[in-house]
Amino acid sequence: MDLIQTVIWALVALGVLVSFHEFGHFLVARLCGVKVLRFSVGFGRRLLSRYDRHGTEFTISAIPLGGYVKMLDEREREVPPSELDQAFNRKSVWARMAIAAAGPAANFLLAIVLFWAVFMGGTAGPVPIVESVKPDSIAEAAGLESGQEIIAVDGESTPTWQALNWRLANRLGDSGNIEFSVRYPDSNLEYHMVADINRWLSGQEVPDPLSEVGLELWTPPVSMKLYNVAKGSPASAAGIRAGDQIVGTDGRVFSGWEEWSEYVRARAGVPLEVQVERQGQRLTLSVTPAEVALDDGKRIGRIGVSPISESWPEDRVRVFHYGVAGAFSKGVQETWDKTLFTLNSLKKLIFGQLSTKNLSGPITIAKVAGTSAERGWQSFLSLLALLSISLGVLNLLPIPVLDGGHLLYYGIEAIKGSPVSERVQVLGLQVGMALVLCIMGLALYNDILRL
Repeated sequence: MDLIQTVIWALVALGVLVSFHEFGHFLVARLCGVKVLRFSVGFGRRLLSRYDRHGTEFTISAIPLGGYVKMLDEREREVPPSELDQAFNRKSVWARMAIAAAGPAANFLLAIVLFWAVFMGGTAGPVPIVESVKPDSIAEAAGLESGQEIIAVDGESTPTWQALNWRLANRLGDSGNIEFSVRYPDSNLEYHMVADINRWLSGQEVPDPLSEVGLELWTPPVSMKLYNVAKGSPASAAGIRAGDQIVGTDGRVFSGWEEWSEYVRARAGVPLEVQVERQGQRLTLSVTPAEVALDDGKRIGRIGVSPISESWPEDRVRVFHYGVAGAFSKGVQETWDKTLFTLNSLKKLIFGQLSTKNLSGPITIAKVAGTSAERGWQSFLSLLALLSISLGVLNLLPIPVLDGGHLLYYGIEAIKGSPVSERVQVLGLQVGMALVLCIMGLALYNDILRL
């Protein structure tokens, strides 16, 4: 069922993103007087189709990894004299540029609307307060200490964990300084601390900025009492139940959930004697952790239990409420920030500051879509917005076969007053197609390695 749900949510995400992208091309083509022959979501064999009163065929095709808008064009077929004024190639270069740019523009507009909806519902996040600092880490070099609240990184505000993660992620692959601004509880004094970095995490396959900077942030204490025992898990088979209190394991007593959890994770396939307290009685149950592979390839033991967590104190959570105008303004700002982040990440990939192993394909997107949907509608809409921005940015790259490649050709045409030669366009198409296929192949290869 989990696999089916993952596939469904992935198809929903791709369907929404592709439909909006192609609708951008479609709408501006219609406004410019171009006849649209087909609007397709997906490639290959057509599964469902219908025609509107303008003769446009709307279709859903078998391969859901993209889509296209097919327009009347003399370069592809003979056009009746009565329809020549509706042919794409007969339109001015500025009209053709507008049509090509409309797809990515639709993706950016969609991101704004999605973020707007998220912020209209209000947002909340834990305050980034340092619990501990790893020895010999960037955080220690900067002078960070337990109890400090991190209020900014490089001058950019970090009111929540998520904001702090984004600011740190923006420095992946960089060299130079990271500046942390902090303050102590019950104090308005700010302290600025600096640490040096050199190509920070540039070769990391799945970087975790918060962990790699050497920070563990404060969280409420976790009880040793079990909140949930997964059906069909090793714990369930051993007779462990929700509500049981973990007392010890293999005769050892543990200081807290994290220490006990690490003990279990390190013993995949090894029988454990788990002592629990249930309704005043102590029981010893034998359970063997199943071996589970993580996304980074590491294998750990897991028995399928989760603990009861204490609630977050009000002063450790920031809640943000926005009106209609405020949420829209925040949506525009978020789209702009994430667009710059995407462009910066692409630049780092091109210049080798980030590993190409960070490229992800449809399998990873499907897994993330399914996970975000489980977390709630705000998480799923935020993911859609991020994917929409990525799709918009990637399509603006000056690579033939992408919208950005068409814009490059039309820009040259506008400057020199005549179209780029057909020979150059064909050669560019071949090179662009090969490049896109190589990138897609690498992303898919990375996906398979993460399975």
